[in-house]
Amino acid sequence: MTAASPKTGPLAGIRVIDLTSVVFGPYATQIMADMGADVIKVEPPAGDNTRWISAGPAEGMGGIYVNVNRGKKSVMLDLRQEKDKEALRRLVATADVFIHSMRAKAIDKLGFSYAAVKALRPDIIYTNCYGYSRRGPEADQPAYDDTIQAECGITHVQGLMNGEPGFVATIMADKVAGLHALYATMMALFHRERTGEGQEVEVTMFEAMSSFMLVEHANGRLFNPPLGPANYHRAVERNRRPYKTRDGYVAALVYNDKHWDAFTESVQPEWNCPEFATLELRAKQIGRVYGLLAETFATRTTQEWLDLLRELNIPASPLRSTDELFENEHLNAIGFFEKVDSPVGEITYPGVPVWFSATPGKVQGPSPRLGEDNDAVLGELGL
Repeated sequence: MTAASPKTGPLAGIRVIDLTSVVFGPYATQIMADMGADVIKVEPPAGDNTRWISAGPAEGMGGIYVNVNRGKKSVMLDLRQEKDKEALRRLVATADVFIHSMRAKAIDKLGFSYAAVKALRPDIIYTNCYGYSRRGPEADQPAYDDTIQAECGITHVQGLMNGEPGFVATIMADKVAGLHALYATMMALFHRERTGEGQEVEVTMFEAMSSFMLVEHANGRLFNPPLGPANYHRAVERNRRPYKTRDGYVAALVYNDKHWDAFTESVQPEWNCPEFATLELRAKQIGRVYGLLAETFATRTTQEWLDLLRELNIPASPLRSTDELFENEHLNAIGFFEKVDSPVGEITYPGVPVWFSATPGKVQGPSPRLGEDNDAVLGELGL
């Protein structure tokens, strides 16, 4: 498979001009590329910073960059130069989507505001990827995953659970905001399909993560007057952690009444009593429940618990490392990983996590070297 393979998937025929960098925007456009869109990544002469920040088999081909930019084309343009601005204007006229992650003032200064781009392609979907909305006092403030994790309450709830504030060990804000950028762009495309009308879309890390966090953590603060603090007590309970077994750890959730009854009937713990009989009763004292379960889980081995809990149909799993995912029996049975040939050797990509019966997506090809597609893409335009 190469980048020149025929495009397949539900977005085949859609052209995306991608001026995003790092992970937020590129993750959104990576999924568009997997689904068949012709994604043209426009990079400055220095390239996307993510090319250089992690290990890779060749200069400028770091692992994070290679993953979130697979199946795209790279066109290197210096948008400080008029001839390169003209090349981008010519590209925009052929596109369905224009997506960028520059600050509003910067993209306007380059001459590619929504109004300017709409003049070139009236039905364009124009997606802005920002840290904070332009409609508020923090407009144009810089944002990175760590600062947004702090701002949206992640470090706070981690502190409630762990005793001190902390980050989660993944760039959650970038990826969640990227998924918001994806669905927002797709909804705008759907509207255009029905009406012919393009539009401008704004997606921001702070607002996306605030919405994401408040799904469960708004809780009692939803009501007027408030019925409690803005956190979901089960999620932040300090005893909510993998259970230590005789020889390791296991993750298990003995949660609903069916699970609870099956567990207590089989295990017969001495501490079981009527005050734990229903989910409602257990939820009010979930810390105590977790603590008692932890004492019981310490009495058997990890495999003994996995065997029993699966027999009882109670959710349970071993603790896996991210390295182990590449050897996971289930993932490999469904063909989750896709091997792609590239100029720097074979790459094993985590593939498309959703399934379509009629228009399945796939990893459409490797990630491009900086400016690799200048001749082919600009040649289409006679440049």
